[in-house]
Amino acid sequence: MALAAASPCLQPRRHSTQLSAHRPPSLLRSRVHTIAFLRSAGAGAAESTSGGPSGNWNKLCFSEELETSTDGSPAGTCDPLCSVDDMSSMDFQASYKPKSDLLKAVSVSTALLGGAAIINHSWVAENQNLAMVAVFTAGYMGIVFEEFLAFNKSGVALLMAVSLWVILSLGAPSADIAATQLRDTSAEVSEIVFFLMGAMTIVEIVDSHQGFKIVTDSITTRNPRLLLWVVGVITFFLSSVLDNLTSTIVMVSLLRKLVSNPEQRRFLGAVVVIAANAGGAWTPIGDVTTTMLWIHGQISTLRTMQDLFLPSVVSLAVPLALMTLSSQAADKQVMAPILTSEPMAPRGRLVFGVGLGALLFVPVFKALTGLPPYLGILLGLGALWLLTDTIHYGEPERQRLKVPQALSRIDTQGVLFFLGILLSVGSLQSAGILTDLATYLNSHIPSVELIATAIGLASAVIDNVPLVAATMGMYSMSSFPMDAEIWQLIAYCAGTGGSILIIGSAAGVAYMGMEKADFFWYLRKVSGFALAGYVAGIGTYLAANQLHGPVLGLLSDLPPAVPGL
Repeated sequence: MALAAASPCLQPRRHSTQLSAHRPPSLLRSRVHTIAFLRSAGAGAAESTSGGPSGNWNKLCFSEELETSTDGSPAGTCDPLCSVDDMSSMDFQASYKPKSDLLKAVSVSTALLGGAAIINHSWVAENQNLAMVAVFTAGYMGIVFEEFLAFNKSGVALLMAVSLWVILSLGAPSADIAATQLRDTSAEVSEIVFFLMGAMTIVEIVDSHQGFKIVTDSITTRNPRLLLWVVGVITFFLSSVLDNLTSTIVMVSLLRKLVSNPEQRRFLGAVVVIAANAGGAWTPIGDVTTTMLWIHGQISTLRTMQDLFLPSVVSLAVPLALMTLSSQAADKQVMAPILTSEPMAPRGRLVFGVGLGALLFVPVFKALTGLPPYLGILLGLGALWLLTDTIHYGEPERQRLKVPQALSRIDTQGVLFFLGILLSVGSLQSAGILTDLATYLNSHIPSVELIATAIGLASAVIDNVPLVAATMGMYSMSSFPMDAEIWQLIAYCAGTGGSILIIGSAAGVAYMGMEKADFFWYLRKVSGFALAGYVAGIGTYLAANQLHGPVLGLLSDLPPAVPGL
């Protein structure tokens, strides 16, 4: 009984005959796991005005809702902690094919044994670089085509990372050299992983207290054209503090309340994707790729905000202007009535303020202490942890609003994916492969602007995390110091380039699942606008640097920057 009281997931579930229409597609589950579906359903363990728990908490349990048969009886049961395969529904039993599972198991086992045999072959030690490139290519193809292969990209990334380091160890003069390189790489990678986990937990805590109601409740306009700009601007600045995925989920969930016409809502959702990616490109904490560049010292806080703010604004303003003139924006939108929501609970406001302050304090902490940013985010997480323990002391029914429960809801598989990718790229850097690639590119494409632009276009198809990680390993800080043009352009291009295609960013994939947007619909209706904004932003950056130096020029007369800023 105590367990049932502490875990709302164990409470009786409502049956629904309409569930299949609301399940996210497999692409959403693979790219952004369950977070997008949870929040898209309006999930959030939130306080009401009276301080009580929200009635929507049960939606946080991602066990499939029990389907109801035609006679009204449950078609299957599923424990909240079980997997979908544990369901004993008649449909599942009818579709289950033991031979298919056996074939899959044999294929995977054969591949693993074959890989082990190759690794143990002396040829690997003699052709280390070629073997590493082959393994990385095969692993990356497994990540790109995870939907067709039915393998989760996080598992593929981890297996690829370990295999690459084993090959590097076999080809190294001694195992101690490879172990030392691995320790150095792990130290750098762990900074990013710790930072991401801390930031994701803080955002989850704020969301569970309905902290983002302050943002969403501020939109009251009913003018369709004005709403286009209001949604874009709010998402732009929200994404500069939060990650683009969270910003997209919050704003698309809001659009469901404001716009009842599905076609118009999809159009506005596309605006959210473009704005979220543009907003994350001009601050060190707005996107994973900018965070990676910032933690490793390629970009600084003030110069990044100074030089990339205007290009990011242009990359959003151009699509918004073109969309405003389009026929879809001119069509009369069917707007839902403005819902009168209860004011936010005082505790929610307090958690929102502390959480936002913790995120914004990270660059200041780095500047004041000179210590890595992940310590700053852990400082904020620790403060928020003690705060939630204090304000919910003696209230066992609110354990879900505390940090331990939030840790169980963050996208852990996404963190492991970053870990695998960064370790893989680190092995290529330690082997000198990325340096050789950079030399080749410099000899054939001498323009860093073209290289950065190509990386941005590639990020529309390929995940931008490994692209940026590889670029960081290709070019040294001695050749391109902090805030060099190539680093700033990569930060901008990798972030905004993902808007060109719906699958180019986590924000786009989340929106795709929440609004059932089709890849080709986005390609026809939105990709041209996003591409125009992407190119206009690059032109703005290059023109401003050519004519006036730093884009805004607001900080050019300041004394030497404080370390970290």
